[in-house]
Amino acid sequence: MTTGINAPGRASIGPKTLRTDRWWLAPLRIGVILGFFVVYATVRIFMNEWYWVNDFHYLTPLYSPCVSASCVEGSSHLGTWFPQFPRFVPLSIITFAVLAGFRGTCYYYRKAGYRSLFFAPAACAVPEPHKSYTGERKFPLVVLNLHRYFFYGALAFGVLNLYDGVLAFHGKDGGFGIGLGTLIIWINLVMLWLYTLSCHACRHIVGGRLKNFSKHPMRYRYWTFVSKLNPKHGTFAMISLFTVILTDAYIMSVSAGWFSDLRFFN
Repeated sequence: MTTGINAPGRASIGPKTLRTDRWWLAPLRIGVILGFFVVYATVRIFMNEWYWVNDFHYLTPLYSPCVSASCVEGSSHLGTWFPQFPRFVPLSIITFAVLAGFRGTCYYYRKAGYRSLFFAPAACAVPEPHKSYTGERKFPLVVLNLHRYFFYGALAFGVLNLYDGVLAFHGKDGGFGIGLGTLIIWINLVMLWLYTLSCHACRHIVGGRLKNFSKHPMRYRYWTFVSKLNPKHGTFAMISLFTVILTDAYIMSVSAGWFSDLRFFN
């Protein structure tokens, strides 16, 4: 049976849409950003190098934690859980699986991906090219419903990133130090935590399944805090993409010797 704009009883309108504004600009812009991040992250995790700056203890978030015997000396903060990986296996395979799962199943990124990459639909009053709709009840889209479980993993990695940030206060002579890399790492940490804590799953976990808040004042306080962040979840999601890329690109550049870290205090 024909559905959508061609369904029986619908008005026969020739043009695809009667919108005269540049409705395609927003999905195009978001699609370019998402595509760039996917390509950049994929290339970086398969490089398996230039992720650690030993002089200042900078570890890129794309490789944290590095727990294989293949990791550069000093970068395995939590020890080596695995033997050496074959060259074709990314050192950050665990990190990539958890964090890509968290972002990939995120409610905001699902909306952005549907509109910008799958045109389902690309914009309001613009029909999508798909002839049928099954929701997220079948594989592989049913996997998107695991978002809250990926959220727990993202929390754990957020704590690990905080630990990396503390270690980044390291001077070249072994004492306390602050460099431009330290500041970039901590700016990224702030944005990652704002993105994580503003998550819809976080809001539900903190305040969901309660009949009333009066008996749970602490959870109400946490829920109120998360609720204030939640409307800006999409903003934090996109900004944190850029801060992750910036942090990784800076650490890669210093590690590769393309330029030196700007030091404020050694």
